[in-house]
Amino acid sequence: MRILIVEDDERVGAALEAFLARSGYATVRATDGAAALDLLGVDTEVVLLDLGLPDVDGIDLCRRIRGRSDVPIVIVTARNQVTERIKGLRAGADDFVVKPYDVHELLARIEAVTRRSRPMRAESEARVLLDDGEVQIDLVARQVLVGGGLIDLTRKEFDIVAVLARYPGVAVPKERLIREVWNTDWRGFGHSLEVHVGAIRKKTGERRLIETVRGVGYRLAGS
Repeated sequence: MRILIVEDDERVGAALEAFLARSGYATVRATDGAAALDLLGVDTEVVLLDLGLPDVDGIDLCRRIRGRSDVPIVIVTARNQVTERIKGLRAGADDFVVKPYDVHELLARIEAVTRRSRPMRAESEARVLLDDGEVQIDLVARQVLVGGGLIDLTRKEFDIVAVLARYPGVAVPKERLIREVWNTDWRGFGHSLEVHVGAIRKKTGERRLIETVRGVGYRLAGS
């Protein structure tokens, strides 16, 4: 789970899920506030929150989510009054998008709030240890150690490992890796990604650091 969509309109929610899936994001959708709180987890990266929900006002739900987590919240609603925007931002939202919106602008806003949230998580993400204890990934020193030995990775190779390390146990779509490592949506970088992953595997030897998830992308092995 990466993006939690809180939207009770089936047509709008389904269209948004389909667009985000094509953009390389995993999603889960809740149609009311109770379900949203149940689905909110430590692996939720962004919440897209509609305000017109059947069981609770979205502003109140925003406060509840913020009370549980520092996850970025983007309010996506047809309410366009300035007072509503102020209420939403004061309730803890990071951004406010008014319907109808351009999906590419929404995607840009999702990426922006995600980037802004990373410095707050930097300390906890500074070092990621896998369960088997053999692999150590230091996101601050930009080092990968396997069995105590330093692996000599290029900048792009380390960036790929770092993205996977931020999502332990999650299959990261290729499109998402390309966007975060190369800062582009151009699928022509797919071959470059495969070459870099192959180089990482060769350098780590028998301890394959990256697993292929067929039809999706890659996952950090052992996480």
